[in-house]
Amino acid sequence: MVLASVGMAGERRQADGAGRYTSLDQPPPSTPRMPDLPSADDVTEASRALGLGATAPELHGALCGWLAGGGEDTVAWPARVLADAGVPAPAPGSALDRLRKVAAAQLGDGEFSFELLLGADDLPLRARAQALFDWCRSFLGGFGLAAGAQPPLSEEGAEALQDLARLAGASVQEIDEDEDEDEDALSELEEFVRVAVLLLHGDCVLGPRHRRSLN
Repeated sequence: MVLASVGMAGERRQADGAGRYTSLDQPPPSTPRMPDLPSADDVTEASRALGLGATAPELHGALCGWLAGGGEDTVAWPARVLADAGVPAPAPGSALDRLRKVAAAQLGDGEFSFELLLGADDLPLRARAQALFDWCRSFLGGFGLAAGAQPPLSEEGAEALQDLARLAGASVQEIDEDEDEDEDALSELEEFVRVAVLLLHGDCVLGPRHRRSLN
């Protein structure tokens, strides 16, 4: 069970309006359905149309890292998260524009609707694990660009960031495609990443926003 060896310090939590996290052992109350992310294929096609070399998981990871670190929700987000001012802004309504809008909405709604864009569920286990690791690596890059060298992290947030860094450096070479335990472990890792991202967003965006509202 190779994937299970990638440790996770965090537990399942959800942000409230002050950026705090509570247990997710109980399902959240019913809320209006959040718009869906564009498909990975649509994002990949739009990425190629702009001349980008990033995959759909890499683009979504970098975008979510940028937003979770307090980066501006801007139409020109590819130039920001790729640190390349020459990258053009996506056309309004395009897959990359919808990716930004849905990602920002999911991070900000506080109801754990946040999803990872990793690709089709029927891909081989190693391909899905590699997509998750690529997502985490790109998230760290976007987060660092937005939050800087000393982001305002709680102890839990700092642990979550360290765990994401471990995933970003993980290898798929020893994963057994036929081992059910690795399949289950990958699902658990995906769930952990979702919670870790919300925790970091709470520390860097929701918490400061709540404190400003009290002043």
